Amino acid sequence: MSQENVEVVRRFIAALPRAQASDDWEPVLAELDPAVEIDDLDISLDTEHYRGYDSVRKWIGVWMESWESWSLEDVQVRPVGEDRAIGLFLVRAKGKGSGIELSRRDALIATLRTGKIEAVTYYNDQQQALEAVGLSE
Repeated sequence: MSQENVEVVRRFIAALPRAQASDDWEPVLAELDPAVEIDDLDISLDTEHYRGYDSVRKWIGVWMESWESWSLEDVQVRPVGEDRAIGLFLVRAKGKGSGIELSRRDALIATLRTGKIEAVTYYNDQQQALEAVGLSE
């Protein structure tokens, strides 16, 4: 995988919380294939498979139903083979109403084609994501 593809994934991860806060989704969508598919293994009760630009906003909206605010920190992106990258990061979130704070190490695996992300699998466990791509720490 080229360094350019790693940067695509890095920009996508960085743009997600900014898009939610500002409602400016262009920086997120710029990194995605129009038919992007998202499989969020964190939303265990949600069996819907997210597909396309509109579903990206819905995906984040489902997450935001529980959280007042959130950020992604300590982002690391590594290539995995020719067409995938794994993003590892720390999620910090504050619960809506409860004020409970969450700090957890999440990950995503992105599959790219022609410089755009065409699929994302989101994990709330970095070790599970690393194992899914044949890596371990």
